[in-house]
Amino acid sequence: MADTERPRILVVDDEPINVKVLVDLLRSDYSLVVAKDGPQALSRCEGDALPDLILLDVMMPGMDGLEVCRRLKENPRTQDIPVIFVSAMGQAHDETSGFAAGASDYITKPVSLPVVQARVRTQLALKQARSALKDQNLLLEERIRERTRELEQTQDITIRALASLAETRDNETGNHIKRTQHYVRALAEHLRHHPDFAPELDDQAIDLLFKSAPLHDIGKVGIPDAILLKPGRLDTEEMDVMKRHAELGQQALVAALKEQAATPSGFLRYAVEISHYHHEKWDGSGYPAGLAGRDIPLSARLMAVADVYDALISRRVYKPPFSHEKAVSMICDGSGTHFDPAIIEAFVTLQERFREIALHYADEDDVWSPIDDIR
Repeated sequence: MADTERPRILVVDDEPINVKVLVDLLRSDYSLVVAKDGPQALSRCEGDALPDLILLDVMMPGMDGLEVCRRLKENPRTQDIPVIFVSAMGQAHDETSGFAAGASDYITKPVSLPVVQARVRTQLALKQARSALKDQNLLLEERIRERTRELEQTQDITIRALASLAETRDNETGNHIKRTQHYVRALAEHLRHHPDFAPELDDQAIDLLFKSAPLHDIGKVGIPDAILLKPGRLDTEEMDVMKRHAELGQQALVAALKEQAATPSGFLRYAVEISHYHHEKWDGSGYPAGLAGRDIPLSARLMAVADVYDALISRRVYKPPFSHEKAVSMICDGSGTHFDPAIIEAFVTLQERFREIALHYADEDDVWSPIDDIR
């Protein structure tokens, strides 16, 4: 067997005769490297070819074996190398000190050759088993990450499919779902630094809010075409029917949740909140539940600002698009009545970001023209 294929053992001892005994014993089965003191032993472990096992004397001048072992165990590159102390110090407390320093085994001098061979084989076998287990765990972790990625992709596809279904029913939607989800993310990323919102807005929550936002009007699939596509303002009765889209969306998504395990998927939970409550108002005058203040889920309070802003700057059959400045003014007028005041503060800070998003995802002849803002 070539040396490169044999286990590599580092023998460390300041007495040449002790080194010779161990080298003569092990040379036929292992690739051997020697060191005469602690610093040299550490330097032998700095290259790419790390030893598979170290036979280490305890009593050496300068840096003793206990300190060498401690340093090896503190270094991530060498901490997994098994160390067997070989020492004339055979008291119980000596062995205890060796194991406390991180040794895997302890052999007392004068050595028994069969004992050395057996202990070396055992520690190398254990190292190989640990290495195989580590590799298996890494493989398992990668498979879990891959499965998680597949699940996230499935969720994303599901959301896009449902959102597209709603879009095909509503000829006013266009890029509305893209713009609103980017508005929501901008608000959430800004508010994550606010002490009142930080506990709810970690990276995962913001990502799920972004993915869930397109489902805010999914309930419109249950609204009759005569009302949904009416080329003009709705009368009171028609508006009452239109308002049902919030409950219809919630009901459809809750039904999907019931098909899941006891712990519901985060993205559907946010989607339920957004679809059901994004027409609620801070003062309790909204629909469908008449919730007020912080009883309205944060996801829905964020969506409310995004949805109304986009509706204001977009062309509708009953109105032209308002300018960005006019929309910002109207949104601010609703602070404390329609909208959460803290979210409106963030909106004011981010108003230029909202303008950029609106222009980037603008629909032809829908969202206001930049010229409108300078007229």
